[in-house]
Amino acid sequence: MSTPTPAAPVHDHHRRFTERLPSLAEAGPLIALVLACAFFISQSDRFLSAQNLSLILQQTMVVAVIAIGQTLIVLTGGIDLSCGMVMAFGSIVMTKFAVVLGVPPILAILCGIGASTLFGLLNGALITRIKLPSFIVTLGTLNIAFALTQIYSNAESVSNLPDAIMFFGSTFKLGPAEVTYGTVLTLLMYLATWFVLRDTVPGRHLYALGNNAEAARLMGLSSQKILLTVYTLAGAIYGIAALLSVSRTGVGDPQAGQTENLDSITAVVLGGTSLFGGRGSIAGTLLGALIVGVFRNGLTLIGVSSVYQVLITGILVILAVAADKLSRRGAR
Repeated sequence: MSTPTPAAPVHDHHRRFTERLPSLAEAGPLIALVLACAFFISQSDRFLSAQNLSLILQQTMVVAVIAIGQTLIVLTGGIDLSCGMVMAFGSIVMTKFAVVLGVPPILAILCGIGASTLFGLLNGALITRIKLPSFIVTLGTLNIAFALTQIYSNAESVSNLPDAIMFFGSTFKLGPAEVTYGTVLTLLMYLATWFVLRDTVPGRHLYALGNNAEAARLMGLSSQKILLTVYTLAGAIYGIAALLSVSRTGVGDPQAGQTENLDSITAVVLGGTSLFGGRGSIAGTLLGALIVGVFRNGLTLIGVSSVYQVLITGILVILAVAADKLSRRGAR
């Protein structure tokens, strides 16, 4: 009597194939970006021009860099509302040091990044030592950074900046487009962060903490050390964003950074990173930042008022968080 051939290998092969496919949280941002681009290409002849695509990258780079720090924090289950104002403070420190105090440009830049890093350290220390919620701590430091920026700058812009501070705003030719060095730096920072999160022990520890803090503690991980490092590193990243902001606008602007906190959270959420921690990717955040940039640029090209741009961004965020919540419920 012949024995029936087992169907398991085919089933296993099919399961392995479906496991390799990206989940909706991973593929969603890319699909959204492609659909947004397709829509605006159909609505405006100018959208697909090399110069306009380069402009989108320039307009996106400051928020995209801030969103790197925001992603690291959100992956731990926290949130940072102070990021935009910390960036503004860093930009005023580096420009005032260079122009008013006559500090050499490179040293002035390092001082600005150092000032932002100290704010990150303060956030991390308050969250880990006094066990305050990240939302409350960063809401407080947002106001402190805003006040210090206004006091130190006398609410006045700093102009006549040295060339070294403006370097990342300068461009080079790439085919028909002019690309800024700041765009290149942004992409390199994403590449480095992607590598750290994916292929290093600290990256795995970060995900473990965000996924289940108690399990991470039982594994012997120090949540305090990880959180302090993450918030301090995020502060340094905001300092680099400050340099990009200054090099793009050509001034140290005390009014900068007022919407960047929400814009960076938008980029993180649209990129599929869970606000509950432990799930998400830095590549998704870059796509999320580009989605926001494409929508704002495209809507401007087709003559839609900026008020509606904000409205559509808000709707996108709510949809992304709702999708994350539903996918978590489905995973249980």
